[in-house]
Amino acid sequence: MTESTYRIQGATGDWEVVIGLEVHAQITSHAKLFSGAATEFGAEPNTQVSLIDAAMPGMLPVPNRECIRQAVRTGMAINAVINKWSRFDRKNYFYADLPQGYQISQLYHPIVGEGEIEVTLDEKDPDSATKTIGIERIHVEQDAGKLMHDQHPTRSYVDLNRCGVALMEIVSRPDMRSPTEAGAYLRKLRTILRYVGSCDGNMEEGSMRADVNVSVRKPGGELGTRTETKNVNSVRFVMQVIEHEANRQVDVIESGGKIVQETRLFDPDKNETRSMRSKEDAHDYRYFPDPDLLPLELDDAFLEECQRSLPELPDAKRRRYESALGLSSYNAAVLTAEAETARWFEALLAEGARIQKKSEAEVAKASANWLLSELFGALNRLGKTLDDSPVGPEHGAELLALVADGTLSGTLAKQVFEIMLETGDSPEKIVEEKGLKQTSDTGAIDEVIAGILTANADKVEQYRGGKEALFGFFVGQTMKAMGGKANPKVVNELLKKALA
Repeated sequence: MTESTYRIQGATGDWEVVIGLEVHAQITSHAKLFSGAATEFGAEPNTQVSLIDAAMPGMLPVPNRECIRQAVRTGMAINAVINKWSRFDRKNYFYADLPQGYQISQLYHPIVGEGEIEVTLDEKDPDSATKTIGIERIHVEQDAGKLMHDQHPTRSYVDLNRCGVALMEIVSRPDMRSPTEAGAYLRKLRTILRYVGSCDGNMEEGSMRADVNVSVRKPGGELGTRTETKNVNSVRFVMQVIEHEANRQVDVIESGGKIVQETRLFDPDKNETRSMRSKEDAHDYRYFPDPDLLPLELDDAFLEECQRSLPELPDAKRRRYESALGLSSYNAAVLTAEAETARWFEALLAEGARIQKKSEAEVAKASANWLLSELFGALNRLGKTLDDSPVGPEHGAELLALVADGTLSGTLAKQVFEIMLETGDSPEKIVEEKGLKQTSDTGAIDEVIAGILTANADKVEQYRGGKEALFGFFVGQTMKAMGGKANPKVVNELLKKALA
């Protein structure tokens, strides 16, 4: 484990930051936690509201089995304790977008107990700096609705589409000591959720957001009073909140003030937090067991099914890429950082091995290098993602196979790839139509080499006199004269003979 050296430089010396995150992750489900209403993002306001969501009299909640299953699977993915017995509580407070006047949550008996996540602090060298962040609990709860203040000059409107949507609240321990650690934790958690399929992790759509708890203290001293900044919806903003709030707290303390435990909001335009309300304690919400819901009791068969359904998780996949496929730790880390990238790579790998009649380990390095450099570079340039890539894994594998069997040189492969991006055609079709096959015709290459050596007799003399660096010049001139279609290996062999 790597200890953080991040400090806030105050007038009285260094200050240490203590950080904990409460992440609200919307559970992947077509229906809400206690009703059959839809959960689709972007629907017209108040079109996905059942009588239960609207808290009509006599309506009784019924737990959605899939939401419970996804929470359990998430707990298993972080090696957490799964509580076979858990219970729902009512968290009582009034807000205009909460029709019931309470939120159904789990305070005293959550469905998931303690777990942990190991994070990488240096993406370029994933094995050099790691830290384990403790998870205190995961509980399941329903979301509130949404107030819209920009629809009318004097009125606020209420959209209840989100009301009753199932959330996992994933509560970390205060183990993080820098914005970098918090960013790494949030990214890793999002990666795990996406691998498991329990949350899509789309922070920009509000399906994953973080409450950021920050306090400061003298290094190694007693914990200070914390503030909570609510509903931060990007990794970058979380890191900015920590930096701003830590500096603000140090300034307050050093000027003789006192930090008040409160809830704050983040203004990304001004890059600052501001006070929202004093921080309530549990007793302020008058929690009590929900009388309409029986406790959840999970049997062994249900837990075994949840365990069997888990995919290969990112850390295990990264280790396999390194050990079984021989990839570098950096490439393996990048390829497994997102579930979509890993799935795309494995499709490329399987198809490449099939076409070339080799093992996946034999084609892995070339496949990884092409995906991470050529394809990612092109997609960044085009403003696209793997999901909408003009080139799929099958055509990518075909292109790599044409390079491996000598049909295409590296230069020609780049030309073919650019045409693939524009047209979506297969590389074989492009090679045939454009006449881009690499030539290994020694007679044709010998003829070109002879002409180049004649035209550069002075350089030939210098090379033979010991200036061996000129060999690259002759290779370049030959490849240029043949339009990049000459087999580089053959060119090198023939040039060495001609210059001997």
